Amino acid sequence: MGGLPMRRREVLGAAAALPIASSAGAAAGAAGGKPRGIRRLSPKLDAILDASGPVETLGGGYTWSEGPLWVPRGGGMLLFSDVPANRIWRWRREQGFDLFLEPSGLAGPIPPSIREAGANGLALDGRGRLLIADSGSRTVARLDFATAKKTVVVDRFEGKRFNSPNDVICASDGAIYFTDPPYGLAGDGNSPLRELDFCGVYRLGADGQLAVVDRSLTRPNGIALSPDESTLYVAVSDPKGPVLVVYTLDARGMPTAKRVLVDFAADLAAGGQGLPDGMKVAAEGHLFASGPGGMHVLSPEGERLGLIQTGDVISNCTIGEGGAALYMTSNHDIARISLKPRRAA
Repeated sequence: MGGLPMRRREVLGAAAALPIASSAGAAAGAAGGKPRGIRRLSPKLDAILDASGPVETLGGGYTWSEGPLWVPRGGGMLLFSDVPANRIWRWRREQGFDLFLEPSGLAGPIPPSIREAGANGLALDGRGRLLIADSGSRTVARLDFATAKKTVVVDRFEGKRFNSPNDVICASDGAIYFTDPPYGLAGDGNSPLRELDFCGVYRLGADGQLAVVDRSLTRPNGIALSPDESTLYVAVSDPKGPVLVVYTLDARGMPTAKRVLVDFAADLAAGGQGLPDGMKVAAEGHLFASGPGGMHVLSPEGERLGLIQTGDVISNCTIGEGGAALYMTSNHDIARISLKPRRAA
């Protein structure tokens, strides 16, 4: 996922902020010569979605939409971040869009040393509370829906402040995994605010013990777990090495092996807009992973099954409505496609 510095956002093809648009207006704008629709690359896609189905735009006007999360409570709602605007928005089918949280990240006057002050990735913990990769405050935070109280979960490794946490997930045992690139800082990797000399992937255990999963990735971004939690996926948003990395995890939730699952270098060289960014793993094990060209539908082995295109750069996605829909943050817009019901075991 990425709250993105302008240099990287230019690579992804993002543009300036727009006024809030109707879904009809956003859809019309997406049709201006940029690919939109679903490409079927394998017959296996047919079990996941109907490639002839529409790509619906729900609305738009956001500076850079990110971190979508489907929350089942209250009849179901979609939350997503507008990172540069320092807001979290909410969408509900009957009520439409409204502002959920402002500021979503760093409060008070924003210093010029902070490029993007807002929250980025969102997740739910085991008690249904909101986990926030708080890029602006350089923390992983937690929000209680009932009280609206926001607390810091973790903000340092070995006494040094994080760069700018970007994406976060929670395992069934309560462990939290998150990525920490420098995208939220002015100057990116050269920011004088940096206290760590690496961009880490971390695991915070339910016991409060913080461990580094990997410190070698140049720009770790989106993060996801397989349904059985034996595999960890991390997207690397580096134009010089745009890959999706997979880790085999042991019983402690730490890696025993690492390999590249998908290399997107050829897609980027061919002119595909975007970089590996956010992703979600379906209950059946297949992945929806953003990358050059759109949202890639992948098998657990990395086989390319399909490509979803919204007419713009897609940053991230979430699976909602009990598995019946895929929601995507697409630059300024929010898009949706229907998914087929989960197959019976």
